[in-house]
Amino acid sequence: TGQVVMSQTFAMDLSSGALSAQETDVVIPANSQIIDCIFDVITAASGATNISIGDTVGGAATIVNTFASGTNAGRIRPTTQAGGALAWEDVGSSDIKLTVTTSAATSAGEIRVTILYSQNTNLG
Repeated sequence: TGQVVMSQTFAMDLSSGALSAQETDVVIPANSQIIDCIFDVITAASGATNISIGDTVGGAATIVNTFASGTNAGRIRPTTQAGGALAWEDVGSSDIKLTVTTSAATSAGEIRVTILYSQNTNLG
């Protein structure tokens, strides 16, 4: 037996400047283990910006803390060294709704973020 790996994706529009803990539509179910965060830079940002992914309860950087997106299009992956290692192990006993924050006032760019997780692993 084993767990099923699920995914949820959200998009960030970087054309209107910095984002401040903007809520996404992504809700990670309670007791889930985050396996990976994948950033697909569809349109390169107009300047370098740091991206943080958090949740509406735990803070703006509980999943990814200040990951540099760069200024090139393509796929990039933060590791748990980009913050949030404890949250990756087990999100806790309640569902979490994700937020996204960027550090720079960019005037172009689009990034899609996919969160892979194993639902109801309950490792915590």
